[in-house]
Amino acid sequence: MEIPILQDIVIILGLSILIILLFQKIKVPSILGFLLAGIIAGPHAFNLISSSHEVELLSEIGIIFLLFVIGIELSIKELLAMKNTVLIGGGLQVGGTILFTTIVAYFFGLPLNSAVFLGFLFSLSSTAIVLKLIQERGEITAPHGRVALGILIFQDIIVVPMMLLTPILAGDGGDLLTTVLILIAKIVGVGVVIYLLARYIVPRIFSMVVKTKSKELFILTTVVFCFAIAWLTSSVGLSLALGAFFAGLIISESEYSHQATVNVLPFREIFISFFFISVGTLLNLEFFIQNILMILLLVIGVVFLKMLVVGLTVMLLKYPPRTVFLSLFSLFQVGEFSLLLSGVGLDNNIIPDSIYQYFLAISIITMGLTPFLIAAAPKITYSILKARVPSSVRHRLESLNKHKTTDETQEAKNLEDHLIIIGYGINGENIAKAARNAEIPYVILDTDPVTFKKAKNNNEPIIFGDATNSLILKHLHVQDARVVVIAISDPGATKKIISNVRLYSKTAFIIVRTRYVREIEENIKLGADEVIPEEFETSIEIFNRVLKKYLVPYNEIMDFTASIRSSDYEMLTSVKGRPHKPSLQHLHIPNREIVTLSVQQNNSDIVGKSIQTSGIGKNFRVTVLAIKRDTQYITEILPDTKIKQGDLLYIFGNPVNINRLNEALSY
Repeated sequence: MEIPILQDIVIILGLSILIILLFQKIKVPSILGFLLAGIIAGPHAFNLISSSHEVELLSEIGIIFLLFVIGIELSIKELLAMKNTVLIGGGLQVGGTILFTTIVAYFFGLPLNSAVFLGFLFSLSSTAIVLKLIQERGEITAPHGRVALGILIFQDIIVVPMMLLTPILAGDGGDLLTTVLILIAKIVGVGVVIYLLARYIVPRIFSMVVKTKSKELFILTTVVFCFAIAWLTSSVGLSLALGAFFAGLIISESEYSHQATVNVLPFREIFISFFFISVGTLLNLEFFIQNILMILLLVIGVVFLKMLVVGLTVMLLKYPPRTVFLSLFSLFQVGEFSLLLSGVGLDNNIIPDSIYQYFLAISIITMGLTPFLIAAAPKITYSILKARVPSSVRHRLESLNKHKTTDETQEAKNLEDHLIIIGYGINGENIAKAARNAEIPYVILDTDPVTFKKAKNNNEPIIFGDATNSLILKHLHVQDARVVVIAISDPGATKKIISNVRLYSKTAFIIVRTRYVREIEENIKLGADEVIPEEFETSIEIFNRVLKKYLVPYNEIMDFTASIRSSDYEMLTSVKGRPHKPSLQHLHIPNREIVTLSVQQNNSDIVGKSIQTSGIGKNFRVTVLAIKRDTQYITEILPDTKIKQGDLLYIFGNPVNINRLNEALSY
């Protein structure tokens, strides 16, 4: 029995493998390889695909899995916190693009209905490409990642009204009011069903499935649940992808979300490739070659228009310039739902076939440009922000910035020997709590308006500002800070912040949180002192728990963990035996440390005696640099200075000797 689609799958995936292997050698994104494979295998080139409809169905499954994983990575609480970005940001972006496109298209002679419909098409961006790239870069929770996600969610929702309005634009209205009322009723019904599933049904089902300890059953349950919610939303006129996103949100609230993500990822990677291939098959090569110059001019115009609207939208949402530029470099392309909508317009004769072919060419080219511009966005943004502007404009901006900073940094102006926390996500919030409990002076810096409002409500000393701007750090007295913690999800911004901190301070201890081990080396070279990769820390935590189950003594586990952190991080980079701070190499003394020891017990040989009579120097061969007693610091250490219980001793010496003294003070 012959299965035609099986032959097509072998051909297009085999062709994709060859192209992507070549592209990997020349460092071209794999998405372009899939697009090129689709163009070659498509009906307008070598016509290698006989089951094009089935391939399109497989591509739809890929989008479902992509949005499902995105939903799992967020939570319902986080989505509600993004409501302004979704509703206001998405509304402004879609409405603005439709308005500008309509004006331009009508000016060039298109009928008003066709001009408005083109506005519909160009207002939508590619959920599949943008979210995949942002997710791979670990920026889905960065400010520009959240902006992109919020606007894309709105676009996915607004596709439904656009579908309803398309026949109206074509002059075939029907009973629109009844249709809209029925749709609203269905959406409310779906919302109720999803709430009941998330609240009462899904947790119980997954709990029963987990108890069976069957991996196959868990995978099957996850996939069925994803498809079921997608089918539910599709049945009321919403997109399959939006339903998959809601399914991911529901699972994100459970304790099984991480395992669900792991199970779905292989399916997502396979099926999403069919989406890019199916897009490539649509391109008419003959039309493209004949009209290449006009197509390129139109691409430039569409990209400029969309970037302008996105930039203005993000500015109105009160995000800083860096987030504005990173967002517009992410959402400039034409999306997959535009391709679906364009088919409806073609069927209703709103646009002629020639306009449709121009639209397809623009869509594919802008999709192909997306990986390059998203990758280059941080460097381009930095260059733009550093570019010269007229002195009058710069003076005005500086005066506004000065006024704003004066208002917001009132709490931070007297800080000294303080902690700066950059990013108020989960890690930043926990660090702030620890600093507050330890009575360490600290200040927080963030650019996300939602996060900023949350921190303000928690009475946190937070400043709204972009740490990639060195002037902001100066206003936070980074030159006087003892520690700077960078806890954001944007690798490019992290590197820039490290460099900015080092412009003003060579002594601040910089701790960086990253997602991947591969990011350690570059951050260290830029000036970071500690780089903590999440993926490696997760493995350490897992192994710690394994050792506990084998009843390994707690102090041995802690020693083991310390040795891993001190050695394996080095082993994972080529920076071996680096000094504590590259800029202060002359202060690095081999086999010597400065540590703080607490005088916990009333040791009769040391406590109550002077430095000289206790024999700390003679017996332990270490030097007491200073003593903290209650809130006072004793910095002039004399031979007759006494040691009391509760003191904190600042000790300099050999690590082995320091450990011996610590044992003596602890028992």
